[in-house]
Amino acid sequence: MDTTFIIKPTTYTAFENEAEQIDKCKEWGLLSDKAVKSKTFYYKGSGMNQACDIVGYVDHLTAVIQLSPEQLHCIHPSYLKEMQASTFGSRVSAATDKSNETEVETTSATEPQEPTQQAQESVATPAIDEPVATETSQAEEAEAPAKSKAKKGKAPKLELPEEKVKMTATVQEFTTVPNNFSDTDDEVIIYEAVAMIDPPLEIGVAWSSHSATLKKFELEVGDTITFDAKIIAKKLTKHPVPYKINNPAKIQKTTS
Repeated sequence: MDTTFIIKPTTYTAFENEAEQIDKCKEWGLLSDKAVKSKTFYYKGSGMNQACDIVGYVDHLTAVIQLSPEQLHCIHPSYLKEMQASTFGSRVSAATDKSNETEVETTSATEPQEPTQQAQESVATPAIDEPVATETSQAEEAEAPAKSKAKKGKAPKLELPEEKVKMTATVQEFTTVPNNFSDTDDEVIIYEAVAMIDPPLEIGVAWSSHSATLKKFELEVGDTITFDAKIIAKKLTKHPVPYKINNPAKIQKTTS
């Protein structure tokens, strides 16, 4: 098997059980909301048509699939979803397949199947097999006013832990951000009074995807929740929100 296209994750979160995998696949649109079990997925890039397992994720835009016991590969969930279509092979030429992996770092605007996600995170994220990511950084917009002021007025960068921590947050707003590879926008939640409980650290404002798991709690503006999650430095598209909450678990609603 040609393995030159393999993009191994430097670090990722493995699913603890099938239920967590099903929940994440529903969030990515790989399974329907009514699905009670997973299904067989196929990787069709680089001239392949091979069954694969979805074993975890790097972040909301980076799934990790297993092609063999020793082969883990990063891929954008939307691109993996496109691969499940029976017409996928007829839409992607052999020449495009052969050049996809070399173009992950030098994407051409005329070949949208495999552009590079340049994640604006505090932890380095590997390049992934993907379409254009929709959650792009808005650092220039957020920092433009600050450039005209003295540097001493700039807030210090927070030292965020790399592992999951216990947190609390209050729902401030429900909104959407554009997704160029879906018929609908991505639903997100913006939180205020975000803080880590252990170790204690004030975060301020942050955001997360309005996933199927969170929708079960029927949250409203003003609700406060506690949860376990990883928090990273990643701005929300078109919103001055600098931090993202990744895949909250063990959620408890403390107010209504």
